[in-house]
Amino acid sequence: MNLLMRKKTLELLLQRLKPHPSPKAWLEQYTIPADVAVEVLFIAGVMHKDIVGKRVVDLGCGTGRLALGAMLMGASEVYGVDVDPKAVEVARWNQHQLGLNGNVHWIASSIECLRGRFDTVIQNPPFGVRKRGADRVFVEKALEIARVVYSLHKHEAKSIEFIKRMVEREGGRITGLFRLNLRIPWMFEFHHKKSHVVKVDLYRVERV
Repeated sequence: MNLLMRKKTLELLLQRLKPHPSPKAWLEQYTIPADVAVEVLFIAGVMHKDIVGKRVVDLGCGTGRLALGAMLMGASEVYGVDVDPKAVEVARWNQHQLGLNGNVHWIASSIECLRGRFDTVIQNPPFGVRKRGADRVFVEKALEIARVVYSLHKHEAKSIEFIKRMVEREGGRITGLFRLNLRIPWMFEFHHKKSHVVKVDLYRVERV
């Protein structure tokens, strides 16, 4: 199977997964689109070999698209952590829908409670639109527990330098930066359009 076919197959599988039935705006619970999830996973897993045979954790996993995608791509063990028990419940349901009965673990908890060592973090944290600095906690925890981190953040000119300084303070360095377009459908009353495209940056970070 060539790379394009593999990407399309994974995208179709992730598209079928159930989204959060009652997302909360203050938690910025936007389900990552399947096409963007696949791009993130292939950058991590194919371009950089950071998924196959690795222990992977998704911080703020939501309904599990990134975590389950990592397992489908050949991770040896996957953890998904989210503060919302309902999101974790849906993620577990999605796991069963995919027929994945292996080393997938779900934790309904604040990410600060997570302990252990992992090879790779792949995360789509809150962008800090509703709560300033919400993504900072995710970057700090990711660098505490993993050797390599893939983290999505809203693209803004001033953000890149800010994230670079934050990563360096936590003992990491940015080794890759990838621009992606994330389409968000109408979800909340304050949304004025049927959908909205947000430019995002995927950071690849290594702990020094």
